[in-house]
Amino acid sequence: MKRKTLGLIHTSATLVPVFAQLCQAKLPQVDTFNIVDDNLVTAIGAQGLTPAIARRVAAYLASAESAGADYILVTCSSIGPAVEAAAPQIHVPVLRVDLPMADRAVQTGRRIGVIATLTTTLAPTADLIRRRAAEAGRPIELTSRLCEGAFEALMGGGAVKHDAMIVTALKELAARVDVIVLAQASMARVIDKLPAADRRVPILASPALAIDHLAGIL
Repeated sequence: MKRKTLGLIHTSATLVPVFAQLCQAKLPQVDTFNIVDDNLVTAIGAQGLTPAIARRVAAYLASAESAGADYILVTCSSIGPAVEAAAPQIHVPVLRVDLPMADRAVQTGRRIGVIATLTTTLAPTADLIRRRAAEAGRPIELTSRLCEGAFEALMGGGAVKHDAMIVTALKELAARVDVIVLAQASMARVIDKLPAADRRVPILASPALAIDHLAGIL
C-alpha cells in the first residue's frame, strides 16, 4: 500500500519541530513535508486578512497539493478563514488546525474560555467555536482573553515572560469556565508548565488534537 503524505503549512518556523515530533509519534507510517511563511502573521497584524494575503494562502495550499500531499494541515489559526475559502478549490482534504479543538471544546462544556496572544487569532478562533456550536445545536457562553505582548515576547526570545502571561490568564479563566481553548499552536507548550492544582478545567491545545484527528483518518 502506498504511504500517505501529509503537507503542513506554517506561519512560524518554531512549529515545525512541534509537529514533527507529534507526527513521528502518532503518524509513523505517514510521510510529511513543511511549507513555512513566517511573514504572514506580521502582514495580517499590519493589514488584516486582505485579499492579497488570502491569495497567498490559497497558493500555498495549491503548492502543497502539487507537491504530492494526500492531506493538508494548516497550523495557523489566524489564516483559518482564508483556508476555509480556498479549500474547495483544492482536490485533497484540508484541515485547519483548530477545528478538532473547537469541536472538542463544544462537546466538553457550555462555558468556553479562549486565550490568545494575537488579536488576529482570537477573533477567527472564537468565530469557529461559535459556528461549530451552532452546527452541533449546543448553546455556549464564550469568554475571550488576549495576552497582549506575549507573542512578541516569545518571538523576541522571552519564552519565560510569554509562558507566565499565559499561566496567569489560565488561572483567571479556570474559575469561570468549563473548558479553556488555547487559540494558537505556539501556546501548547504552556500546559505542561501549569501546576496540577491550577488545572481545574480541561485545557485544549490544537497540535495534538489535530494530529490525533488525522491519525484516525490517515
